[in-house]
Amino acid sequence: MIPVTGALALDPDDISVTYVRASGPGGQNVNKVATACELRFNLAGSALPPDVKARLVPLVGSRLTKDGVVVIQADRFRSQEMNREDALARLVEFVRRAAVRPKRRIATRPTRASKERRLEGKSRRAGVKKMRTTRPGSD
Repeated sequence: MIPVTGALALDPDDISVTYVRASGPGGQNVNKVATACELRFNLAGSALPPDVKARLVPLVGSRLTKDGVVVIQADRFRSQEMNREDALARLVEFVRRAAVRPKRRIATRPTRASKERRLEGKSRRAGVKKMRTTRPGSD
């Protein structure tokens, strides 16, 4: 199990890693060696709690396929192992952020002073606009 938080861990069976050739500059090394890592995490079939899954979907965004698989590509480094660790660390960070429950907003009422300030500002603005109008017969 891959630890995420104290109570949450990822099952390695839900993760598959493949290596592909990296794009961009790099000379012969980039043409010969498949160092870029493509990590696939089966979100739909994972054992994560449903609320964590629901919060993870908007976090990963376009990395989520229609089949419910999160695809993370890592090609920052020149070695497979470093790219694999980078992709896994990014996945763990996504899940760690999704594990945090958002605080519920407690509805509060505006204070009397804030209501009075708002109404006073509105009446001041109305007065400014009233001064701009032309009255009939004042030509």
